[in-house]
Amino acid sequence: MFANNYYYYITIALQAICVIHCIRKHNENKWIWIIIFLPVIGCIAYIFDEMFSNNDLKNVQSGVGSVIYPAGKIKKLEKQLQFADTFSNRILLADAYLASGKTNKAIELYENSLTGAFTENEHVLTQLIIAYFEVQRYADIIPIAKKLYKTPQFQRSRAHMLYAMALEKTGNTAAAENEFKLMKGRYAYFESRYQYGLFLQRNGRNEEAKQVFSEMAGEASYLGAREKKYSRTWIVKAKDELKKV
Repeated sequence: MFANNYYYYITIALQAICVIHCIRKHNENKWIWIIIFLPVIGCIAYIFDEMFSNNDLKNVQSGVGSVIYPAGKIKKLEKQLQFADTFSNRILLADAYLASGKTNKAIELYENSLTGAFTENEHVLTQLIIAYFEVQRYADIIPIAKKLYKTPQFQRSRAHMLYAMALEKTGNTAAAENEFKLMKGRYAYFESRYQYGLFLQRNGRNEEAKQVFSEMAGEASYLGAREKKYSRTWIVKAKDELKKV
């Protein structure tokens, strides 16, 4: 009986997460019916098709993170680290903490792992940028970003965008804009361009912001199915901003 009840509540929770995400992101109504009438299969299909395939997974981290890394899996990773305190085990647990919203615990593990041969580990430094941004440690992001700046992966990463945003948060507005401008390629960088549009609005440059959002909205019809899936959230947000301007 307990197992049945547990399964029922897990299913309801999954449905709630998926439906809320669907409504917030203006996804097709067909998904809502699939989620309701095919609870488990529908939720799994929606998560992999609409959440795992785009960057706004972080926006539902507290809900979906607990699905990806349930308490049992985190406990297993914690025991694994106790048994063998290795760099790999530390980072696996830190990644799980970060994905499930336990950001401060993740930061502690990441920071303690930057020793010896792993002092400049790109994965750990990138994850620290993400974690520091979540807890508003903007000043701490800047020296880390400078270490990664010349790596090819950084230039096209979300960490680069967070670096630009951290520069603004710490009062380096001109430097922030320079970084945003490096992420302005057509048919790409949709999240970064959306954030650049908001940056322009915050600085009273509404016409320029409108131009950024208009370009994003105009490119939508030229994207392939896969690209649309990745960028849909930010294009919808850009269109919403255009309505306000």
